[in-house]
Amino acid sequence: MRGYILRILVIALLICTVGIISIYSSTFQKEARLWHLAYRRQIFWVLLGILVFIGLSNLNYRRLWDMAYLLYIFGLCLLLLVFILGVVRLGAQRWLRLAWFNFQPSEAIKLIMIIFLARYFSRRSTQSISSNAFQGGVFRSLLIPFLFTALPVGLIVEQPDLGSGLMLIFIFIVILFLAPVRLKYLVIFFLMVLISLPLLWHFLRDYQKERLLVFLNPDIDPLGAGYTVIQSKIAIGSGGIFGKGWLSGTQGQLHFLPEAHTDFIFASFAEEWGLFGCSIVLLLYYLLIKQGISIALRTNEQFGRLLAFGITLMLATQVFINIAMTLGFAPVVGLPLPLMSYGGSSVLTTFMDLGILANIYKTRGVF
Repeated sequence: MRGYILRILVIALLICTVGIISIYSSTFQKEARLWHLAYRRQIFWVLLGILVFIGLSNLNYRRLWDMAYLLYIFGLCLLLLVFILGVVRLGAQRWLRLAWFNFQPSEAIKLIMIIFLARYFSRRSTQSISSNAFQGGVFRSLLIPFLFTALPVGLIVEQPDLGSGLMLIFIFIVILFLAPVRLKYLVIFFLMVLISLPLLWHFLRDYQKERLLVFLNPDIDPLGAGYTVIQSKIAIGSGGIFGKGWLSGTQGQLHFLPEAHTDFIFASFAEEWGLFGCSIVLLLYYLLIKQGISIALRTNEQFGRLLAFGITLMLATQVFINIAMTLGFAPVVGLPLPLMSYGGSSVLTTFMDLGILANIYKTRGVF
């Protein structure tokens, strides 16, 4: 048992190490001292994340059942507080300043929504989970949980943070698909989504519309909205098989690639380490996701099963979208690459996710 949990931690730390190396490479030539401390701060968040992982791996995940609704209310309060006391950076108001730490509530709300929805669609007792039919009509099975999800989504999109908002929608879809909800309700939901897509276009901000159009054709605005994607693809392509070497990437070192240590850290890494290095990183993510899916499949208790699947598929989706974004296969939505991208909020919440997964594996046979 301990060996299984240790594998999760070791894989996560290997990915973090790759991230720290890339963060240092992306920032060491920048003049401001603030940039020179970025990799040190990332090391601190990783060390703190290890403590969080150990703590949550030893805290019975069933306690999250009792805390689910309180966590939901707490998450909403944090999102509302962002509009009052939030820090504005790069035109977005997404962070709360806690002493010297800028905390991003939208990262934590992803985990909170998984816990909340897993609680909503599961049963408290082991006797009641034997039924595979979720007892409730379309109102209880679909509309109520959707409204609970739509509220934080609206607050996050208004910050604006379209990527995190879309992740919450994805989390809802995943839990809805895994929960014992009637097939006709799933069909109804997907039809509602398809019908609403043309309407949602009018609610997007101008820069968000530009990003979607640039995704279809980056060359329509090569010096504006399409600049980052073009530079990202140049960086990845120029890395070749074995890369240009650590600290030798031209796109990252000469600052042609924006956000090289955050959202586009994969492109910065690919330029220096090439296809060989990228294959190793993808293998590490594959092994981590495989551990999560294995835990979910081995868990018979419904709440733990939904929780494990929700966490694992959320991490897998973030990895896929971020890498696809750097390759130009997905719109730029501002999602960090878990454990690699610079940022304390992302690192800590990911270690929380992994700690809960570890505890589900440890205590799954108790119920």
